Amino acid sequence: MKVIAIHTSPNVDGLTETLAKAALEGAQSAGAEIELVRLNDLDIRACLACRDGWGTCRTEGVCVQTDDFQPVRDKVNQSDGLVFCVPVYFHDISESAKSFLDRWRRCEWPNEDESVINDKPVIGVAAAGGSGGGAVKALQNLEAYFLWLRFRIFDLVPVTRFNRQWRIDGLKAAGRALVEESR
Repeated sequence: MKVIAIHTSPNVDGLTETLAKAALEGAQSAGAEIELVRLNDLDIRACLACRDGWGTCRTEGVCVQTDDFQPVRDKVNQSDGLVFCVPVYFHDISESAKSFLDRWRRCEWPNEDESVINDKPVIGVAAAGGSGGGAVKALQNLEAYFLWLRFRIFDLVPVTRFNRQWRIDGLKAAGRALVEESR
């Protein structure tokens, strides 16, 4: 079994990455192969909305842009579970997460029920540092993407700097449970 964690914060070793690593640690303790993807280290551009908004993404399920989007999508397609961690900016998910998820949902459009990510378990995490505000709102937006992509939502976790420690422990347990329940 393989579990991929994607984190979309520009901060290396910040709260968002710490949470992603906690879930991966739990998955690994249950025997999973793990991988951490730092989306902000990659070249993933915003959707071009080509051909009146429906280019090859609609007809072929692939984006015309040649950047790091498709390799990350392939990693998730080949995995057995996903952890997706976003920092909270202005009560919403990060811009890099939006760019990636916007392109992904367009490319899944033609796949519908045949998509390899249908019913794949996902843990969504929204990390609000600073005031701690907006985590739940950002998580709702992340949940909407997951539902559109037809993931099976395994857990949705709002985290603030105030509940950080026990959420880290909870994410270790969630990562482990994701692997154990997916066997």
